[in-house]
Amino acid sequence: MKKSIAIVLGLGFLLLFGGGLSAGQAPGQTVPRSFGPGEELHYGMRYGFIRGGGGILSVKDSVWNGQRVFHLVGSAHTSGLVDKIFRVRDVYESFFNPYTQLPVKSVRNISEGRYRWYNESLFEHGADSTRILSQRSGEHYVKPNILDIVSAFYIGREKHFNDQMKIGEVIELHTWFADEEFPLRIRYRGLETIDTSFGKLECYKFSPVTEVGRAFETEDDMHVWITRDANRLPVRIRFNLKVGSFVCDLEQFRGLKNPFSSFVP
Repeated sequence: MKKSIAIVLGLGFLLLFGGGLSAGQAPGQTVPRSFGPGEELHYGMRYGFIRGGGGILSVKDSVWNGQRVFHLVGSAHTSGLVDKIFRVRDVYESFFNPYTQLPVKSVRNISEGRYRWYNESLFEHGADSTRILSQRSGEHYVKPNILDIVSAFYIGREKHFNDQMKIGEVIELHTWFADEEFPLRIRYRGLETIDTSFGKLECYKFSPVTEVGRAFETEDDMHVWITRDANRLPVRIRFNLKVGSFVCDLEQFRGLKNPFSSFVP
């Protein structure tokens, strides 16, 4: 359950639906067009009418090991009654080369109930494999072009969410998560217009394939709505746990690279 809860409350808030490069796919060589430094997205989570927490996704310009990087940060927290039941303070970071569009370093700092986990991983990308040096578990050699869980979300916006998708299509993603290779599978459900605090928005709808077990009852217990505009913003996530349904909604944003333009009259 730890991995399921970490994914839901970590990248569920931080939006675990993200895309990514499948194994063997060549990385890009241009700066991303769908996001950039200065972007900041604020989310609120609700359990029915009860506010249960929130999350922030941000992109900053930075330098790591002498090279320009985007510092991608996703944080999630519970509040109120939910905080008393299961306290979450999670931070995920990715230092992302904007030209190769691959991570060079990732940080995972988890506090969920009594569970704690902190780790840093360094990525050295080669043509045939990627060398990962984990602070916790040492050296690993994995498939080329692997992403961490945060950079996968941003690359999904850049490369995968578009009108070329077919309903029922499954995107398979290759990521490094919790010190192991972790394949993500995301099913495209089609276009849907939803009511939000910003107005009616036309969105792509996805269902990440969830792991059946103590947290989820079926493989389709999470749904994500992404704006059908050049930003590809996640505006809503709904996940159905055995304890009930939670909804995360985008509440504030700033620093978008493109106009927010998926409004429907």
